[in-house]
Amino acid sequence: MAVDLDPTPPAGGGRGFAFVGRRREAQSLLSALGHPPAVVMIEGEAGVGKTRLVREVTADLVSRGGRVLMGCCHPLREPFPYGPVIDALRQAGPWLPPAVKTSPEAGALAPLLPELADRLPPAPRVEHDPGAERYQLTRAVHAVLKSCGAVTMVIEDLHWVDEATRELLLLLAYELPPDLGLVLTYRREDLSADSPVLGTAYRRPPGTSGVDIHLDPLTEADIHTLAAAALGPRATHTLGRTLYERSAGLPLIVEEDLITLTEQGHHGHLSAAVRDPAAELGQTAVPRGLREAIRTRVRSMSRRALAVSEAAAVLAVPAEEPLLTHVAGLEPEEEGPEALVEALEAAVLRETRPMLYGFRHALDQQAVYEVIPGPRRRRLHERAVTALRDLPNPPLVQIAHHTRAIGDRQAWLTQAEAAAAQALTLGDQGTAATLLYALLAEPHLPGDLRTRAALALSRTAVYSVDSTASVALLRRIITDPQLPTVTRGEIRVGLGLILMTQARDPSGIRELDNAVNEMAGQRPGAASRAMGEVAHFIITFGGSAADALSWMERAERTVQESDDAEARAAVHTDKITVTAQLGDPRVWELVDRLPRDHQDDRVLRQIARALYNAADAALDLGHDERVGPLLDECQDIIRRVGEPQLDSLCRILRQELTWHAGAWEDLEGVYASLAAEYPNHRDLETEGILVVAGLAEARGQWQQAMDMYTSARENAGRYARCSCDAAAGVGRLELVQGKPEAAWAATTPAIDILRRNSAWHISPAVVPVAVQAALAIGQHEIAAQLTTELDHGTEGRDAPAATAYLHLCRGLLTHHTDPGKAREHFLRASATFQAIGRPYPTAQAAEYAARRLVPTNPHQAAEELTALTNAYTRLGATTDAARCHHTLRDLGLARPTPRGRRGYGQQLSPREQQVAQLLATGASNKDIAQALFLSPRTAEHHVARVLKKLNVTDRNDIPQALNAQIP
Repeated sequence: MAVDLDPTPPAGGGRGFAFVGRRREAQSLLSALGHPPAVVMIEGEAGVGKTRLVREVTADLVSRGGRVLMGCCHPLREPFPYGPVIDALRQAGPWLPPAVKTSPEAGALAPLLPELADRLPPAPRVEHDPGAERYQLTRAVHAVLKSCGAVTMVIEDLHWVDEATRELLLLLAYELPPDLGLVLTYRREDLSADSPVLGTAYRRPPGTSGVDIHLDPLTEADIHTLAAAALGPRATHTLGRTLYERSAGLPLIVEEDLITLTEQGHHGHLSAAVRDPAAELGQTAVPRGLREAIRTRVRSMSRRALAVSEAAAVLAVPAEEPLLTHVAGLEPEEEGPEALVEALEAAVLRETRPMLYGFRHALDQQAVYEVIPGPRRRRLHERAVTALRDLPNPPLVQIAHHTRAIGDRQAWLTQAEAAAAQALTLGDQGTAATLLYALLAEPHLPGDLRTRAALALSRTAVYSVDSTASVALLRRIITDPQLPTVTRGEIRVGLGLILMTQARDPSGIRELDNAVNEMAGQRPGAASRAMGEVAHFIITFGGSAADALSWMERAERTVQESDDAEARAAVHTDKITVTAQLGDPRVWELVDRLPRDHQDDRVLRQIARALYNAADAALDLGHDERVGPLLDECQDIIRRVGEPQLDSLCRILRQELTWHAGAWEDLEGVYASLAAEYPNHRDLETEGILVVAGLAEARGQWQQAMDMYTSARENAGRYARCSCDAAAGVGRLELVQGKPEAAWAATTPAIDILRRNSAWHISPAVVPVAVQAALAIGQHEIAAQLTTELDHGTEGRDAPAATAYLHLCRGLLTHHTDPGKAREHFLRASATFQAIGRPYPTAQAAEYAARRLVPTNPHQAAEELTALTNAYTRLGATTDAARCHHTLRDLGLARPTPRGRRGYGQQLSPREQQVAQLLATGASNKDIAQALFLSPRTAEHHVARVLKKLNVTDRNDIPQALNAQIP
């Protein structure tokens, strides 16, 4: 596919100019959009042609049936959640399916897109929690874009984007709908110092195509081509050089000069007054650059057209004709419309959207605004305030801007606070933050206003996805010496929560401790909740049980001073969380006492959190039978009060339970769907990856499993259980490949975490791996010590899973010295796992037990191994089944292959399917031989047959060939 880059301008009238010097960039953009999902970043200075490039390519797409949505960020925007994206989605109506076929999540956009009401599902329950509402809207945007099918969405001028829209685009860029091409344009020079365009460093995830395009100024040859297309033979090389020198290669400035030269004529002809274009440009008083070009054209207009243009410059955003006329001070029936038409014909203004008029470029607006005399500029701002206040829905952000421009400080403070409050009410955290920043920068701000603004700004930071920026912001706020101490404490709570829950930084405990002291005696509810959060963090991410319980006791004492029902419920929830994580059997009594029929939605949200945390701990401990009912109760409350983020956690945890229960069919597909639905979800990047890695390990896809375990370990950070479980996976893979030293090195840091955090009962799976590695490298005493530590660490804990892993360790310790005793421990481990409801470790422990019989009772061993082969096969544990079958073959007791074995023709046999799946993950012949317990020659034979049957010669083509076989 190619964009038509013919430099010939469009036929007919108008002021279109040739598209030159951008062939390579246009082809790159078109190529990226041809392979969705794609993210394209286009960067360049003002006037360099970003918009023109996008419009040329998207026009080519539309001409061939493509779908394009366009949105634009503005420097002065009224609060509206995700305004630029919502503006783009307004154009999606023709491509949306009927409402009944659209995801229910899309209904959250119905109030914001009334023109699409017949295409969107009913709006869901309104969320009163800003974070939950924001999450709901984000999911709705994703659902609508997905429903549009193959579509390109362009958001221009991202350097002016508000925080909420930027975060939405960041999340969208990490998890695009499969057929979406996302194009973002911006000016690097207008970004904050060292700030990435999306607020945080962005790398395209696997499966997402795209390109970063930097637009340089045009060359002198390009500009000569542009001028020749506009002026024909009158465009001399001297003129081209003059245009280049005046514009520094910026096409927008060249076009402004060409418009000046062709005024009073028509496109493609010089004005009769212009005899020597180069001399004309050189002799005029117009200095180089766009500023003087636009001013020259403005000066040539009538007084009335100039008044409309100045009104547009003062308003700074596209406006309707009546508003422009009023601010300009013109008679609305004739003077206003005539003046607007003149400004449009002079190409000073343009119709940016139907019935909205503004400048072609921000530089034009700035150039006109700067030359308006001060007294007249003040009068225009005053008229703007009057006119905007009279509108049915006064745009408070714009009014605040104009009062500040007038110099009315008191009015500006009042309007800015009101505009920020409006933005927060509408869920537009970004616009609110911008206004609040400006307020706090004011010198000698009244104390009560400073307090309100600082508190509001701290709350916007808590909901930011960029924890680094949020932490910097809140730390800057709390250093303000004019803040009341109790207010500083409330703000510090937000800082501590971000550090602990998002950054997983233990310094958050110190911040919350300080916050508690600052709020002492005045905010008991807030102080008690902060204490409970500290206890929760200590027990989850590291620290002693005694410290966690001490904080919890403080929280319970403090909350008694408060009549805040939500605070009491929150402390009770943290008590359940801490008690459950400690493996204290009394937790279930606390869970039973939860008031599930409470009438306060805030309290019910805390109860839902308690039920989820109890379910999460139950799965860690091995009380799998409790997990499903607890999640059912939690999600029932969620449906009543609305808490979509907690619902996502429930759905992820339910899949982890499914993994443990051995229902593996399409589990990877379910996780892929969850990842698409909840992009950048921390639990999916840890627990979710661990489950999918476990599946890959069981199927012999060892390199894929190793990569995922490593990724999960990095993502886990200080989260003890995930870090230890990931280390266990790495250790198992090293052991199975005959690398016990590497296995020991992988598991040692995890063992240190268990010791430091006293988390033996929560993360015991790594211990038998470390024991096995220690035994393999001759460290029997260390292996025995680890087993003893696990025993002592789980003593008195209600942790069935830890008990099962303890029996595994004891079996491993004695499997050479006392096979009978070892078998007994392995069987007890298997029975414990079976009682928990985990068939995979049940079979693995039973396999250990069966192998202890091989030297003394091979026939009994064969019988048990045959049963286990079948159990592994039913689960889908390819490698485990192959290992058992290999042992049976070595014993000469494998079930013989029936005579006349079935022929599979050109279809893959079951063994070839296993080989093909391994090849698709990048496995080598050696990897396949190891995973399936084949000889290298046999593995090579199977690989050759797979390549032949799939009709491919390159292993890299196998994934696509396998997908093509799926009906």
